[in-house]
Amino acid sequence: MNKNRLLEQRHRIDKRRFNITFTDNNADLIQQSIVQSWHRSDSANIPTERQQAPINATKSEQSYYLKKALGYCQNQLQHITLQSSMVMAVADIGSTIIWTTASKSMQKAAEAVNFIEGGCWGESQVGTNALALSIKTQQSTCVFSNEHYMPSVHEWVCYATPIIEPHTKQVIGVLDLSTTWQNHNNFGIFAAERCASILQSALNECQRHYLYIQGFNEPRVIFNGKILRLTPRQVEILTVLALCPQGMSLDALHQAIYGERKVSQGTLKTEMSQLRDTLTGLLGSRPYRLLMPIDGDFLRVEQSLNAGYLEAAIKLYTGIFFSKTESPFLCTWRTCLEARLSQAIYHSDQVDLLLMHLSNCPDASDAIERLIELMPDNLSIHQHLELSLIHISEPTRLLSI
Repeated sequence: MNKNRLLEQRHRIDKRRFNITFTDNNADLIQQSIVQSWHRSDSANIPTERQQAPINATKSEQSYYLKKALGYCQNQLQHITLQSSMVMAVADIGSTIIWTTASKSMQKAAEAVNFIEGGCWGESQVGTNALALSIKTQQSTCVFSNEHYMPSVHEWVCYATPIIEPHTKQVIGVLDLSTTWQNHNNFGIFAAERCASILQSALNECQRHYLYIQGFNEPRVIFNGKILRLTPRQVEILTVLALCPQGMSLDALHQAIYGERKVSQGTLKTEMSQLRDTLTGLLGSRPYRLLMPIDGDFLRVEQSLNAGYLEAAIKLYTGIFFSKTESPFLCTWRTCLEARLSQAIYHSDQVDLLLMHLSNCPDASDAIERLIELMPDNLSIHQHLELSLIHISEPTRLLSI
């Protein structure tokens, strides 16, 4: 793009950065997603002196498959980066960078702001940036120059796009391409999307004999990209084994599935034999265990909570975990997961996140209670939320009577 036009764009952003409303007539010049991100960033209490992203040395459980896929295609991605004088980063769903590669012209600039492995580029840490915004909106996005919240990256332009897991179609990370604002190009987003498609193809390659279990809403199992036709009991068995990767004896598995119900171990053995045939032999015995890579929406929620990624956990938590199960093991695990999620909700200050949780789980009284605490002193709002809480709790109260 013409440098004069880019300078004009920077000046326009400078004028509007601190004096913009959601009804701005020039919304086409500054995206509403950027405006909303500025407001969230203003509310996040980010230190004004912050010039680089904080570093998280903890290894993210969610990045396992992304790192494995990068092993297939990192040479190709590095070549693209070097040829384009850019820096490329891949981050997990919490906006923590797990891999980068940079051209010589961008290497020092990236290191100066911790745009490196372990860098935490979440909106609550560094404010508006393409990497976090793409995760937030689950869309490709560009953040130009001083649209960034942190002044130290005002010299950058960044293009980011979500990484889509091939089998589940869920967002599992983000790919970002960044360079200096003078090199801004309208095709930058297309370049990022092309690189993400290379990574997604690599994910497909490294997920052969891959088992994915959906535990929320309607439980189901995907194996090698295909939905398996299984009985509810068989789905429960696979889920218990997924939660116990070390394996289980016949007695322990029988207790986990049936509890004190009078069901013979022969019935369980028959189920296991059918499952072994369905999974092409990838089911071990003595102890019973799964012999392939395992993933699931409930595992990703647990991993997100372990990493402190509440937004990712809530986006994945789309309903009750195995709502119809009678398995004592799965019922206990569900109770523990819900308690952990509820604790995180009571400590959250993100109103939009709590409302998102309510849209998925209308009976979430913990989210309603937290919203009441966060809302301003407005009687109409309080009354509406309190009535909603009474409506939700009424059936429980009547049952107790």
